[in-house]
Amino acid sequence: MTDAAIPGKTADQGATLVRALEDGQSFWQPVPANGFVRCLLNSAEVGAEHPFSIGTQTVAPHGCHVRTHAHDRHEEVIYFLEGAGRIEIDDGETVAQAAPGTIVFLGRNRRHSFINDRDVPLTFLWLLMPAGIERFFERIGRQRKPGDPAPEPFPRPENVAQIEAETVFAAPPLPERK
Repeated sequence: MTDAAIPGKTADQGATLVRALEDGQSFWQPVPANGFVRCLLNSAEVGAEHPFSIGTQTVAPHGCHVRTHAHDRHEEVIYFLEGAGRIEIDDGETVAQAAPGTIVFLGRNRRHSFINDRDVPLTFLWLLMPAGIERFFERIGRQRKPGDPAPEPFPRPENVAQIEAETVFAAPPLPERK
């Protein structure tokens, strides 16, 4: 399926867009997450009034994880679709189990991570408001096409801190800065 954009019929109607799961941009992710993201849709693509990005992330098994981070200008919703793992919020002050059907809301500056401590991939849907995380994934990842075999694990770019600062991430607490 290719995008099917439908403009509003009148000035007070917004656009619509129909897109299949694999038709958006997708990127292999570096260690420690490995796996891949699918950037399904963002507000710029449809001219939405309220900025957002939505997509999925699949984290490889056996201890791979989304490293601890926060968003200082964004709110995030996570909805777990497949697999199981651990959710850590505020540097482990809150720990919960991730399983299909689990939903998490993360307000600004709430440090969080997702750990796949199982033998199967962990997949979740992410919604970030306002938009911008898709630029981060593009800059740190490698282009992925459906059906491509997973690459060997690869490192994050040397300038990842700069990329984070230029996209959607809060600065890490002082002891973590390098």
